[in-house]
Amino acid sequence: MGDKKLSRYYLDRDISWMYFNRRILQEACKEDVPLLERLAFLGIYSNNLDEFFRVRVATQNRIAECNDRSALRERENAKQLIKRIAKLNGSYSKDYEKAVKDVTEKLRGENIYLISDKEADEEQLGFIRSFYWEKLNGFIVPVWFSAIKQLDSETDEDIYLAVKLSKENTNATSEYALLELPVSVCGRFVRLPDKDGKSFLMYLDDVVRCCLSLIFNGLDYVRFEAYSFKFTRDAEMEIDNDLRNGMLQKISKGIKSRKKGEPLRVVYDMEMPKDLLKRVLKKLNLDSLDTVLGGGRYQNHKDLMHFPDCGRKDLKYPLWPPILKKELSVSGSIFDEIHKKDRFIHVPYHSFDSFIRILQEAAVNKQVKGIKITLYRLAKESKVVKALIGAARNGKKVTVVIELLARFDEASNIGWSKKMQDAGIKVIFGVEGLKVHSKIAHISMKTGTDIACISTGNFHEGNARSYTDCMLMTSAPRIVKDVNSVFDFIEYPYIPVRFKELLVSPNEMKRKFLSLINDEIKNKKAGKPAYIKIKINHVTDPVIVNKLYEASQKGVLIDMLVRGNCSLITGVRGVSDNIHINGIVDRYLEHSRIFIFAAGGKEKVFLGSADWMPRNLDNRIEVITPVYDQAIKEEMKKIIDYGLRDTLQGRVIDGTGKNSSWTTDDNIPFRSQSALYDCYLEKNQE
Repeated sequence: MGDKKLSRYYLDRDISWMYFNRRILQEACKEDVPLLERLAFLGIYSNNLDEFFRVRVATQNRIAECNDRSALRERENAKQLIKRIAKLNGSYSKDYEKAVKDVTEKLRGENIYLISDKEADEEQLGFIRSFYWEKLNGFIVPVWFSAIKQLDSETDEDIYLAVKLSKENTNATSEYALLELPVSVCGRFVRLPDKDGKSFLMYLDDVVRCCLSLIFNGLDYVRFEAYSFKFTRDAEMEIDNDLRNGMLQKISKGIKSRKKGEPLRVVYDMEMPKDLLKRVLKKLNLDSLDTVLGGGRYQNHKDLMHFPDCGRKDLKYPLWPPILKKELSVSGSIFDEIHKKDRFIHVPYHSFDSFIRILQEAAVNKQVKGIKITLYRLAKESKVVKALIGAARNGKKVTVVIELLARFDEASNIGWSKKMQDAGIKVIFGVEGLKVHSKIAHISMKTGTDIACISTGNFHEGNARSYTDCMLMTSAPRIVKDVNSVFDFIEYPYIPVRFKELLVSPNEMKRKFLSLINDEIKNKKAGKPAYIKIKINHVTDPVIVNKLYEASQKGVLIDMLVRGNCSLITGVRGVSDNIHINGIVDRYLEHSRIFIFAAGGKEKVFLGSADWMPRNLDNRIEVITPVYDQAIKEEMKKIIDYGLRDTLQGRVIDGTGKNSSWTTDDNIPFRSQSALYDCYLEKNQE
């Protein structure tokens, strides 16, 4: 297939992302999803959109504004893409506002009232005034618009009220002020006293509206109008390329520069008077490519992810306690269990505590010489780091590769790295020019076989409660040796390293994946079993997409579970007839990456950290491991097969953005996540 034909059947990454985020919005609109979970999905949608504009749209804006004549084509493509994104965003925003209104109305039917400032009675207003003096007074400092040159020092993480103030004299000129809501001080939702069996809450925005006369106390204003708005800045960091500066200093500088990123999207209360809106937009210094969108009364809906449950657990998903696998909860050494045979966990169905136990045992086991681990994102109170610090204090040689370029976690990772250095841990800040995204750990023993852990997700307790990820724990010598070689490659990137078992990017992973797909094409031609089953987050690499189309044309059946970006367009006669893709949105975020190839009847199974995107295959250090244990291979197959059968939470991913529900001949609904949990629970009870 030529490049011209490829571009015809290649969906732009950013458009496919908009389709993905819409699937989250669709989940928030489903009547059978518990109400408080619907609010959480609305919060996730809003938060995702903010990050998308900060990063992806910011990138396209920069391309569109590029003055280099050689980039004319790219500039025009970026402009067209920005227009398409704006059109989709405008359409989805209407659905979003409708969904928020629908859910909040249904909450009233459950005696949970999210009331506005205009709905508060005298008793509630009295509580709000007391709340102001006890909690808010001193944290809200108005700034006159006349005193603001530009909104270049304000962060886009906060919510702002634009206030119009009028005096009793109708001929007097109105004044305009800016208020930053102190969400970090008291949260976004204020719980008012319960009454008559009903729970009452109020947006902090409305609490502040009730208190405007107190905030501007002593002035002659008699009328106050306050309208919310938020803006999104370009979050791409301008990392200093001065080689005299160390990586740590560069990233620290980059975080500071992010605060100065130019605004590129504004969402405002469409009821805002024109004179006030004009002042807001003028202070943000927008241009023609930026997004200006009128919305509802409240902005920054990401806070809906943390909406108070008011004690109503029945309005949330039923609890699924993580399962502690029997073979990993023995009273003896967990190392002995791994030495007997390969082990695996699938979080959050299985407990992440099994991995914590491995690190804790490594920290105190006198047979352990050292620990090496890659850390991409870390929990706020990381048990992983605490175990590593304990190991260092016990005389173990501990090496941590921490990725300082983990987007929006840079400051946290810098803080943790300093604590680990203080404890005597050798901290490596990745490889210049390559983001370390692999999730691997290596435990070296004084006697006996070393142990390695290879995961599809971060070593992060928080993520392990809401992201589905698989982890292989093995003492297979060839795999363990390769894992150790990855650390050598990270520490000494200019020394050639060959990997016998692992697929490692940017070395040979892409070539090996292409070879595996080619083998399926050859096997199909030879009349041998030929199929590909993939569970992955993103598929956008043009070369991989092209090769999958070629395999489909040759008759290879390709079944995929793709959560997010997907540049494949399925169902095109003669091109992608044999490709079927399911996209699942459910209570857990689908995050694991599993690859299965028929291999002529001798199935090859892999898991690891890499998606099929150029960044993962060409510009990151990623690790994919083969799975040899037959029982674990069967578990990997089950995860994919269950996902492919999911008709309740799955959506048809075909490149149209319709996100249609699946229909089956038997019309029997199937939900993969609940089925997997039940299966794991039953197996652990045997």
